[in-house]
Amino acid sequence: MHVLLDENLDWRLVRYFDADFQVTTVSRLGWKGKRNGELLQQAAATFDALVTMDKGIEHQQNLSKYAIGVILISARSNRIQDIQPAMLKVNQVLREVQPGQVLHVTAR
Repeated sequence: MHVLLDENLDWRLVRYFDADFQVTTVSRLGWKGKRNGELLQQAAATFDALVTMDKGIEHQQNLSKYAIGVILISARSNRIQDIQPAMLKVNQVLREVQPGQVLHVTAR
């Protein structure tokens, strides 16, 4: 499974994904600053899932028209120590997410 880590998340989170996921970042691809619609359209051509903290994405976009699943993380901040506790659940839901679907994960 190909996973894209949004620019609002620390690139070092890549090491917390299960080994069977191929993960890269928006920054590494040179896609920083792209609007959500453009990002989703480009990402859907290559990736199975987008992992983000952008709460507006599901309200601003009709995600069902994109062939990519979205994992939306809720945490106190986007600092790695606040998100890392959610990564076990992120890895679980990545195996379940379908194209056009948003799955929510909360860091505790």
